Amino acid sequence: MNPLYDIIAFDADDTLWHNEVLYTATEAKFKELLGKYQPAKIVERKLHQVEIRNLQYFGYGIKGFTFSMIETAIELTEGQIRGADIQRIIDYAREMLEADVQLFDHVEGTLAYLSQSFRLMLVTKGDLLDQEMKIARSGVGDYFSQVEVLSDKTRESYTGLLAKFDLQPARFMMVGNSLKSDILPVVELGGCAVYIPYENTWAHENDTASGGGYFELEHIGLLPEFIDGQRKMRTV
Repeated sequence: MNPLYDIIAFDADDTLWHNEVLYTATEAKFKELLGKYQPAKIVERKLHQVEIRNLQYFGYGIKGFTFSMIETAIELTEGQIRGADIQRIIDYAREMLEADVQLFDHVEGTLAYLSQSFRLMLVTKGDLLDQEMKIARSGVGDYFSQVEVLSDKTRESYTGLLAKFDLQPARFMMVGNSLKSDILPVVELGGCAVYIPYENTWAHENDTASGGGYFELEHIGLLPEFIDGQRKMRTV
């Protein structure tokens, strides 16, 4: 048995590969599309409101984002949005779904190194088909012994995940870029959480107070050294 962790789990979007940049770029095109109806700031604020409102119905991911763009367009134009413009919004979504998966620096080397000593798990959230497509295109799916796609990441969902694989929180590490989804729920359960900030993380994901209790690394390439340091401390 490994002296540290039974599982090291990784978030996917904006932890292993770029994701938020796709939303940022699409939002810019959406604001330009609606520019003849409303100023960009109003479109941005309204879209954010609609996205948050729709999370309970459509969840996270590109499809939910697309529904929110269409709903925002209808509301801000008082139903005057043209069918051709709705089609453009749908085309934006297809472009997002077909975009290349761009790994962050150090990701593949880090996973290859850690997979020699630990079981690795991918724990992400959002639309199942979208996430499965990205994992397949990423080229790093084979490093993970389990892939779990959750509708959301809360204390309750992590509790269920640990129970499913008969894991003790103290022997579970979660690595991710979102304080709200990846870090704080795991800390609350007594697990180890490693926060790797990403400059473009969606504000909704990090809009939360933090009392600490987790580790922070500048980039994922530092994770093997961090874990090796933990291992040495345990064996002294």
